[in-house]
This record gives sequence, C-alpha cells and structure tokens, in this order.
Amino acid sequence: MAFTLPKLPYNKDALAPYISEETLSYHYEKHHAAYVNKLNDLIKKSNYASKTLEEIITSSSGAIFNNAAQMWNHNLYWHCMTPEKGQKPSPQLLAAIEKKFGSLEQLQNEMKAYALANFGSGWTWLVADENKELSILNTDDAHNTLTTSKTAIFGIDVWEHAYYIDTRNDRGKYIDNFFSVISWDFLSANFNKLS
Repeated sequence: MAFTLPKLPYNKDALAPYISEETLSYHYEKHHAAYVNKLNDLIKKSNYASKTLEEIITSSSGAIFNNAAQMWNHNLYWHCMTPEKGQKPSPQLLAAIEKKFGSLEQLQNEMKAYALANFGSGWTWLVADENKELSILNTDDAHNTLTTSKTAIFGIDVWEHAYYIDTRNDRGKYIDNFFSVISWDFLSANFNKLS
C-alpha cells in the first residue's frame, strides 16, 4: 500500500507570526512530502509494502527507517501545534507535569534546555512510561519513541528546516514560538488515552 501525505490540521498561515506560512510550506510540502514519496519508492516491491508505518519503523534500518520515522514524526508534530488560543493541559496531564517538573513553566524551561542541547538534527520529546510518569527524551536524526519503551506525548522538531527561515540559527526563539502555539488539547488526549 502506498502512503499519502496527511492533510495539515490548519491552514499554512494559521500559526503566524510564530511559525510563518513560508516555513510551514517548505517544511510540509518539501520535507514531509519528500519523506512520504521516498518511503513509497523504497518499499514498493519489498516485504515492507504491506506493513503499517509503525511496523516499518520497528523492523527496518537505513533509508527505509529514516523516511518512515520522519514521516511518523511529522504526522505527530503538526498536531502538536494549533492556532486556537487559550488551551490548557487537562487536569490529569497538568497533575503529571507538576509531579515531575513542579510547574508548567518549569516543563517548558526544561524542554527548551534539552532541545538546545540536542546536538545537530533530531527531536526532543515529552514522553510517558508505563506508569504515566513523564520525562524528556532527545533523539538523533529520525529516531523516535517507537523503538523505546516510552510513549510520545509530543515532539519538537529541532532539524534546522523547522525554523531557519523564521529565526535563522536561533533555535531557542523557535522553541519559544513552538510553545506559543502548542496544542494542549492534542497533548492531553495523547496522555489521557494511556492505560
């Protein structure tokens, strides 16, 4: 089966001025689309052709893994942001955040510190373990939580293509911008569905 590029959950100008339409256009239409197209080329006529995206990620390596994982990462990433203002974490997620980090502000500070320390290209994740205890995880390149025992609540893309048009090499400003459009409704749903 061929994978398709999922539709964005908002218009490409909806996150401005925090994430510009130009950044979203390049990031989604060039980078994300390229991962989807490359993955389809790589898996056709292979034993991966009938597998789900998650099955491919957990059983492959090299270029197939990289493109499948980056497709999955971006599928999640777009939903981690929203143009809707005033969202707050669910009571359950907020309680877990306060238990682990002390406050919502401290979570954001620690996520930013991790993301700034994530050398080169990669992702910074807020993850939960089997007890719903939160922690922060950095991964390199395309790697994500599917190859770990953790579940992603959300991920911040720290590849330069996520922010270079808007903030040049200022990753910190991009991370602040990300938190200005964060979708607490989506993150809360991810957390609340954990058993």
